[in-house]
Amino acid sequence: MRGGWVYILTNKPNGILYTGVTRDLARRAFEHRDGVAPGFTRRYGLKRLVWCEHHETITAAIQREKNIKHWSRAWKVRLILADNPDWDDLYVSLNQ
Repeated sequence: MRGGWVYILTNKPNGILYTGVTRDLARRAFEHRDGVAPGFTRRYGLKRLVWCEHHETITAAIQREKNIKHWSRAWKVRLILADNPDWDDLYVSLNQ
């Protein structure tokens, strides 16, 4: 799929949140799970993909990521709960 993805990772339900953007969600989620890149997500064990949204262009995805990063934690949690109330790991569904 072309365009870009905005996604949110956590370490557990109601845990630490990380918002990111990528062109290839399956690859990027795998990299987070595998701890390939050093940084915030590896340091805090953020491996659970709990929310994602596709955009037609990477530019639109980047803008959405920037907007979400400025939101309060409560807004981000509401965004997750609207689509994934059980905080399921969506990574499993990416490879089906």
